[in-house]
Formats: sequence, structure tokens, C-alpha cells
Amino acid sequence: QVQLVESGGGLVQAGGSLRLSCAASRSFFSIGLMGWYRQAPGKQRELVATITSGEITDYGDSVKGRFTISRDDAKNTVYLQMNSLKPEDTAVYYCNAEIRYISRTQNYWGQGTQVTVSS
Repeated sequence: QVQLVESGGGLVQAGGSLRLSCAASRSFFSIGLMGWYRQAPGKQRELVATITSGEITDYGDSVKGRFTISRDDAKNTVYLQMNSLKPEDTAVYYCNAEIRYISRTQNYWGQGTQVTVSS
């Protein structure tokens, strides 16, 4: 089965930067929409950013102007560049990919990576 493996999380000071990556295994036809979501303690999961196969991007209001999502289809990888980080960005970040098979699509989730921003 397809697996999404995340990396790049960690501890950073407010105002700092971090880059997350999420790589998918290669046993599929193509990848459609890819995105990042996050969940903080006591809060519901929220959208961070998405990117289509045509590289059209969308961002949650709280991260606009600070985060950048990108993808490298040759590497089956999606990235999230996070700048000007705030303590409110502290959460577990999950990547998601729409995997396209010959006659269907299916969403897969990464295992989650912790991002902690200290003030």
C-alpha cells in the first residue's frame, strides 16, 4: 500500500523557520491534490495548505503570507516551508495525498510530525 512518510518537524523559536517534507511510495498511477493539515491539543484539525497537480495553491487564513507549499512529482514529495513561526503554530502536522489508481482515487495520511514554536 501507499505510505506517506513525514519529516522536518521539531522545536523552533518564534520568528524562526522550518521546512516539512512528505514523501509517498511509488506504487500508484499519479498523485492529485496534496496538502498539509494540523491539529493542536484540544482543537480540531484545520487546513494549512493544499496544492493541486497543476501547482495551484490554497492556504488557510492563519498562515497566508508566512507558509509556502510546493511539490516535486519526480520525487513524489510535498513540502511546507514555514516562516515567521508563531507559538500558535504549535501542532502536529499531517500531510495528505490524493492517490490516483487506474479507476479510483484514495486519500492517504502521513503519521504526523510535531512542530513546537517557543516564545
